[in-house]
Amino acid sequence: MTNLKTGKNHMIPLDNTQGFDIRPGMYEMNGATAIPGGVNFTIHSNNATSCELLLFHRTETEPYAIIEFPEKYKIGNVYSMIVFGLDIEEFEYAYRMDGPYNPRKGLIFDKTKYLLDPYAKAVTGQSVWGDPVRKNNVYKARVVRNDFDWENFHKPVIPMEDLIIYELHVRGFTKDESSGLCEDERGTFEGLRKKIPYLKELGVNAVELMPIFEFDETRDRREVNGNTLLDYWGYNPISFFAPNTSYTSKIEYNREGNELKQLIKELNENGIEVILDVVFNHTAEGNELGPYISFKGLDNNIYYMLTPDGYYYNFSGCGNTLNCNHPIVQSMILECLRYWVINYRVNGFRFDLATILGRNEDGSPMNKPPLLQSLAFDPILGRVRLIAEAWDAGGLYQVGSFPSWNRWSEWNGRYRDDIRAFLKGTGGAYLASNRITGSTDLYDEIYRGSNASVNFITCHDGFTLYDLYSYNYKHNEANGWNNTDGTNDNLSWNCGVEGETDNPEVLDLRRRMVMNACTVLMVSRGIPMFFAGDEFCNTSFGNNNAYCQDNIISWLDWKNLDKHKNVFNFFKRVIKYRKDHSILRRNTKVCSLGFPSISTHGKKPFENQYSGDTKFIGVMYAGRHEQNETEDDIIYIAINTFWERDTFTMPDISFKYKWKVIIDTMDEEGYIEDKNVIIEGNNAIIGPRTVMVFKNVERDDEYRY
Repeated sequence: MTNLKTGKNHMIPLDNTQGFDIRPGMYEMNGATAIPGGVNFTIHSNNATSCELLLFHRTETEPYAIIEFPEKYKIGNVYSMIVFGLDIEEFEYAYRMDGPYNPRKGLIFDKTKYLLDPYAKAVTGQSVWGDPVRKNNVYKARVVRNDFDWENFHKPVIPMEDLIIYELHVRGFTKDESSGLCEDERGTFEGLRKKIPYLKELGVNAVELMPIFEFDETRDRREVNGNTLLDYWGYNPISFFAPNTSYTSKIEYNREGNELKQLIKELNENGIEVILDVVFNHTAEGNELGPYISFKGLDNNIYYMLTPDGYYYNFSGCGNTLNCNHPIVQSMILECLRYWVINYRVNGFRFDLATILGRNEDGSPMNKPPLLQSLAFDPILGRVRLIAEAWDAGGLYQVGSFPSWNRWSEWNGRYRDDIRAFLKGTGGAYLASNRITGSTDLYDEIYRGSNASVNFITCHDGFTLYDLYSYNYKHNEANGWNNTDGTNDNLSWNCGVEGETDNPEVLDLRRRMVMNACTVLMVSRGIPMFFAGDEFCNTSFGNNNAYCQDNIISWLDWKNLDKHKNVFNFFKRVIKYRKDHSILRRNTKVCSLGFPSISTHGKKPFENQYSGDTKFIGVMYAGRHEQNETEDDIIYIAINTFWERDTFTMPDISFKYKWKVIIDTMDEEGYIEDKNVIIEGNNAIIGPRTVMVFKNVERDDEYRY
């Protein structure tokens, strides 16, 4: 250690091996950490009988030094050693473990395998997108300098219900040349940083980044009809602590993560939170046929859920399942999330297939999963967003019942399905009205609060919003599985023509349906989320499972921003309207007219006994402006999913106010507040397959009391 008064290093070598001065290390400091005079290496294994540290020259696949941890350097199951005289810019490292081999008991130690440090802060050889990573089956790590200057960093303070989440893929967001960026910036963290002005103009205040942990996009590389298919989405992690270096615009030797940190810093400075999509349900090591990367060679029977015969449970659909509620795995996940919060200042996490995190070691669901509880109450994570994808590939569906401790929110898959069905004209009005008003049948306000539901109609998984109204069927032929992959139950509608068309009536209907979906999402109670590109009708050409498409099928085509400028402007104005009216997000002081804070309606006020063929819903929010509590804020939403126009009556406010039309999706621009359309009385006409939004405005005549 360094004496703070004298500045001298009192860490002195105690042994020498293979020409290296060494001494016992810091056992509570996992991973590899630069210290004055050397590097501390710490790794643990419950069942290993020996451990070797392998040192490589940069880019080499064979080690120049092999240093075995002396037995006396092992405390409990932890190996820790300081190696003096190492320059972190001159080496890369891996490990080898020896131990018992008994596959039926899940013990598969193999001393010939080079193992990646599970706590590695950077993985080498990953920086060129699409290049095979595991040369000679070697994954190596690099020691990182943690010296990024955050300056006077301040996180935005945004109440949960005020979030508007924008899900995006870092590469696909700017990779196409239509993004307007230079070639080195396209598809990178830097490219996303250059788009911050666009995000601010759109009005979103949180970005949810699809996986940015290190993954191997070449793992399942295939050639289909002359196109190279990769694991583009990135849901196959190889390292939980390391950022994906192929998402950087330049090499960051020993400072991996700085470009990502700069992105997070500037997003936060511009009032935009960063939520990471994290994948703790499985790894890229796959099943019995998969490679050794890290965990298999460290403690296979601890890190993975295994059957009594030593095979892998596959609740993830990806070959293996992390054993999340084993204490060692719990500890790693907790340390990982703390690391990203402390060192990267991230604002939240979305947990892929999160019900796996609540399964016991035998795969059974737990009533009180210790990992989920630990994350809910951890002090370091106390202010970050915890969002669960509350289902998994093993059939466990917990939307509305995910263990929460009033800390966890959920992707509300039932919102997606019920709203899609109703807007299409085939779903139930009662379910849709419940989703719009907060899904109170799923989330009790006392036990779950008003922030449990993350509402979405589209996300990365499935059709884009434009495709939702352009295709009746999935078109995944380019994936190479004969169109058998991806869900068949999309609740989509092609508006009369499958796919691309120049029919103006069909195109106008598709525009209207996109605006309908945007409006309903933004006036619903809960946290709205939509997928990048939906705001300008980006298409995946009917592919609803574009996980392997590193091309224009998945990339945003920014030319659509000009082509569908009216849709973009509509999104922008509806987002602003949601921000300006807190009554859409939470209950406020009671309205002077005595209306309930939320009410649902049929074609007549307060008549909400919907039948199976009901095609009209009215929803009204009533309260006071939070900025000026003397002013009433009353908003009425009318949704007509019938193919003909209809008439309806809104609650009577004529003794004090008139109704003004804010949104009418029959109009080409959709948002028509500036046209100053005032409704005389309470009766209105709504067009076919149309959404309208009305706002109270002061009367200016003698009838006003």
